Amino acid sequence: MDSYSITASALTAQRLRMNVISGNLANANTTRQADGTPGAYHRKNVVFTPITGNSADASKFTKHTNKGDMALRGNSSRSLTADGRPYMQAGVFHSEQVGEGVQVMEITDDTDNPMRKVYDPSHPDSDDTGYVELPNVNVVNEMIDLISASRAYEANVTAFQSYKAMQQATIDNM
Repeated sequence: MDSYSITASALTAQRLRMNVISGNLANANTTRQADGTPGAYHRKNVVFTPITGNSADASKFTKHTNKGDMALRGNSSRSLTADGRPYMQAGVFHSEQVGEGVQVMEITDDTDNPMRKVYDPSHPDSDDTGYVELPNVNVVNEMIDLISASRAYEANVTAFQSYKAMQQATIDNM
């Protein structure tokens, strides 16, 4: 069931990413905080991290080593990795540690892009010089990110369905 949990974790992560992007788009012109105090909305970013065993340490995620096809066939005494996981016997590669999915590590404020300043002295949130601070949300970039997240979501749905079909074919052929 590992493939199911891996794709399910990716689906969950991409769904959250789409929700955050939608929030960014919805607040593209927000000049007040939720409590009504002046202050522009800050764009949010989603930070992913791999799930590996009991750790979310990205440095341990899926380290592949090319041992060669002959080395795999000829080394039947070493059928497990150091952490007890089986080597991939059918291919050229084996994994020192197998990734078990992806998770959202945190949702952060975007500090790389500056807030926008627009001259509008009639705006209720303008400062003494007549400028209004607007969110650092670029609608075009957000739409590109939304399409990317949507495509990643669709790819994981396809992977989930393919794995399900393979398991059903295995059951049918028994």
